[in-house]
Amino acid sequence: MDLENQENTLELSEEALNEQKTIRREKLNLLKDRGMDPYVKTVFPVTHYSSDIVGQFESLENETVTIAGRIMSWRDMGKANFIHIADAKGSIQVYVRINDVGEDSFREFKTWDLGDIIGITGFVFKTRRGEISVHATSTELLSKSLTPLPDKWHGLKDTDLRYRQRYVDLIVNRDVKDTFVKRSKIIRSIRNFMDNQGYLEVETPVLHNIAGGAAARPFVTHHNTLDMDMYLRIALELHLKRLIVGGFDRVYEIGRVFRNEGMDIRHNPEFTLFEFYQAYTDYYGMMDLTEKMFRQVALDVLGTTKFMYGDVEIDFGQPFARLTMLDAVKQYAEVDFSEVKTVEQARVLADNHHIEYESRHGIGGILNLFFEAYVEDKLIQPTFLMDHPVEISPLAKRKPDQPEYTQRFELFIVGREHGNAFSELNDPIDQRERFNHQALMKTQGDEEACDIDEDFLNALEYGMPPTGGMGIGIDRLVMLLTDNGSIRDVLLFPTMKNRKD
Repeated sequence: MDLENQENTLELSEEALNEQKTIRREKLNLLKDRGMDPYVKTVFPVTHYSSDIVGQFESLENETVTIAGRIMSWRDMGKANFIHIADAKGSIQVYVRINDVGEDSFREFKTWDLGDIIGITGFVFKTRRGEISVHATSTELLSKSLTPLPDKWHGLKDTDLRYRQRYVDLIVNRDVKDTFVKRSKIIRSIRNFMDNQGYLEVETPVLHNIAGGAAARPFVTHHNTLDMDMYLRIALELHLKRLIVGGFDRVYEIGRVFRNEGMDIRHNPEFTLFEFYQAYTDYYGMMDLTEKMFRQVALDVLGTTKFMYGDVEIDFGQPFARLTMLDAVKQYAEVDFSEVKTVEQARVLADNHHIEYESRHGIGGILNLFFEAYVEDKLIQPTFLMDHPVEISPLAKRKPDQPEYTQRFELFIVGREHGNAFSELNDPIDQRERFNHQALMKTQGDEEACDIDEDFLNALEYGMPPTGGMGIGIDRLVMLLTDNGSIRDVLLFPTMKNRKD
């Protein structure tokens, strides 16, 4: 089809769509004129969901049920009609016959449209074709749909439109709804696991005076009464560690954080972060707990520790691999950074391997660039990537035997980071030096460098016990366990650019 004919087809379809909208409004006005406003109804006594009826058919056969939902399909056979209605837990067929509901009700029923929300009372039966259904004895219109469902016209295939009109996406794409049901189950499973481990769930401020706790660019807002700029939080870390100082031994928080950065299939400006901190343990304790938790969540939500992501089977049942960043780069890039003693040597290696760096990058920063270029996408099965350079780990404890590296790990699965953890730095003097280094990096153009948080330093000076801490991106975990390739597919309402039309 050439472009001109294609445009004409779309124009005709839009014209037909507008005609249908007009017809539906006329139907609504007729109902109101007859004192039958479908929006007046406030309560409808539903007794069963579709899945209840299907799952309990043997005990419900010939029993009276009352259901409600949206009309999704319609087969008109004159004085008898078959429709499917969708409710919160699935869909079910309904048989509506003039002899059972009466002539007046049947006449009204025949004026309804796909997308209308209706209530049905009837008895459960199975058709000659074996489909479990409800034989209607009464019908009621509960809400009139004034816009036809998109699958009747073009289908809701436009990805941008799906995200902008998630409510329609949920109506017509059942698998989308299943994703968000699983998301809720994942978060519930995490909470149950952490509560059973003796952790306390807490809430910390969303508005911060200092942008800290992560390497990220913040959103800035202004508090009118205090006449001061504030930042939407980029992490949960520093307030949770204040609570460890205050005497809480095990705390966690699941909450929204905000980062004013680029958007792609893995990044959204606001996302859900899960962080937890435990006194008197280290990053090895965090590894053990994280592995146990991921395994339990998979069992709770999927019923198995093995699942497919794309065409790859991921196995949470096996012990997660543990690999240092030095060994990973040596293995995959065949470069041994343990032999690198100067920044000049690191830069020569980067030049030889066509890795771009900036003047602010030291040995550790260039090592991390090698990891990103040569290793990251190779870590498919769960792998704890350990012992990051101090240069890129301002909040992690140093390794006593390798003070230029830290007691830190990131969890990688399917080539993506799914978590970040430390043996938390509790030396206030070392922490101040690292904050000062971050401040210097910021003056050199690093917009993601941390600010100096004097109150957090003051807390550390009171003394924080040895502590392990972990942060996990909930959205990426949901992507993994629901086999979705984009973060927008697991956010009910992802951030979208304003439309120009």
